[in-house]
Amino acid sequence: METWVPVPDGSGFGVQNLPYGVFSRRGELPRVGVAIGERVLDLAELSTAGLLADRRWFASGALNSFMSAGRAVWQATRDRLTVLLTGAAYRDQVEPHLVSLGEVELHLPFAVADYVDFYSSRDHATNVSRIFRPGAEPLPPNWLHLPIGYHGRSGTVVPSGTPIVRPCGQRRGDDGPVFGPTAKLDVEAEVGFVVGVPSALGRPVSTAGFRDHVFGFVLVNDWSARDVQAWEYQPLGPFLGKSFATSVSPWVVPVAALESARTAPPAQVPEPLPYLRCDEPWGLEITLQIELNGHVVSRPPFAGMYWTAPQQLAHATVNGAALRTGDLMASGTVSGPGRHERGSLIELGSDGQEPLVLPDGERRAYLEDGDTVRIQATAAGPDGVPIGFGDVTGTVLPALC
Repeated sequence: METWVPVPDGSGFGVQNLPYGVFSRRGELPRVGVAIGERVLDLAELSTAGLLADRRWFASGALNSFMSAGRAVWQATRDRLTVLLTGAAYRDQVEPHLVSLGEVELHLPFAVADYVDFYSSRDHATNVSRIFRPGAEPLPPNWLHLPIGYHGRSGTVVPSGTPIVRPCGQRRGDDGPVFGPTAKLDVEAEVGFVVGVPSALGRPVSTAGFRDHVFGFVLVNDWSARDVQAWEYQPLGPFLGKSFATSVSPWVVPVAALESARTAPPAQVPEPLPYLRCDEPWGLEITLQIELNGHVVSRPPFAGMYWTAPQQLAHATVNGAALRTGDLMASGTVSGPGRHERGSLIELGSDGQEPLVLPDGERRAYLEDGDTVRIQATAAGPDGVPIGFGDVTGTVLPALC
């Protein structure tokens, strides 16, 4: 497919993608748009012009109403947008509704209902276990049997670009607990999926139901205070060490845009219990890139994640927990086997024992005030066309305690 909209080579926002987001221009209310090349297509204006079906989905500051409309509506809208953006006969009608990305502000794309973060990279789990529990088995006994996760705080999920205030909390001191700013502020490069269609309380969602409930994927940075986390996490898991901020990218990539990226995940031994078995390959060929102050420090491969998104969804609902529109479920840190494939600083710098040396000579064990983190990702698209996710960025501000 080719679009009449100019799309720079390698942009990731070709007509094969069409990710959804929420944007605004100065003095105007936020509304829903789709990224195409270096522009955003205003779906609210497009529907007002009679070019796109709309049941008050798009003149909104969140994608939730559209996401709840279901898979048939998502596909019909995607098909219509593809026709409008590839058919030269529509150019004169559609072009007035394209706005340069440089002229808009991008917002949190959906109202977050619940937030769940998993722990699905075997390489990450092994690396962190060796740091937190030296001498113990690298994986807890349940890790190979279920996707481990924790419930985060939906109210602190923020859009890309939001500054991150260094959190304060308790951490272990030489003579007992001490309080103050974290000295081990970290990043976690992740991929998350967003629920569109809710489910009924008491009714689990199977792996086969993934496409019927999940709207799309986003990039996630689950910022972490490692010293606070290490002191508090036993016996109930993460709490204040992770609940202060989670950043997400402004664009939601539809599930349909990632069909060409699907690949076989790693072999799962022992075989999962029946409710976690998946008849389709749901590994995804996505390569992430982490930049610290403009320097690339890691390129984690998502295809190696041990537990897949449909398995995470099935496990999150197997006890009858209901899905809600806007539920965000993140993969957990994406890490590969190589030194430069690790998705967090605790791994890249071995908890400060081997700090990163940046090209400008700066050294980093963990993040310092003023540091800026940028995470990008690209998936394999049809005929080699890249599918982009946009950026998720954040700059660290000093603590307020």
